[in-house]
Amino acid sequence: MAQDNKHMEVVLDTQVESVNLAEEMCLRVAEAAGFDEEVCYRIGMSVREGVINAFHYGNQERPDKKIHLAVDLTPEKLVIHVMDEGKGFKLTDVPDPLAEENILSTSGRGIFLMRAFMDEFAVVP
Repeated sequence: MAQDNKHMEVVLDTQVESVNLAEEMCLRVAEAAGFDEEVCYRIGMSVREGVINAFHYGNQERPDKKIHLAVDLTPEKLVIHVMDEGKGFKLTDVPDPLAEENILSTSGRGIFLMRAFMDEFAVVP
């Protein structure tokens, strides 16, 4: 039913504060839609990781670039898109955080967490 569908978009500055703003926006939508506490936690963590990646890797912390966040809510699902203005990457180029040589790394787990926490995860060039 089209009237039950909700769409929101926001353009965020490439700054650390945008991480919390994006997470809060998505959590409010998820809570209002009736998702339970555990699912809301997973959504919040995934949005955090996505926006951190957009901030750090995609936009390379350049303040002249923006982070685009889109949220679509239907009776069947919640879809969140995090887009940056970077050059893009291939998912196959991302190191496996569970590989022995990466276990002690202090970064590189964002995509792993998003994949684990979400029903679906995709990178679109």
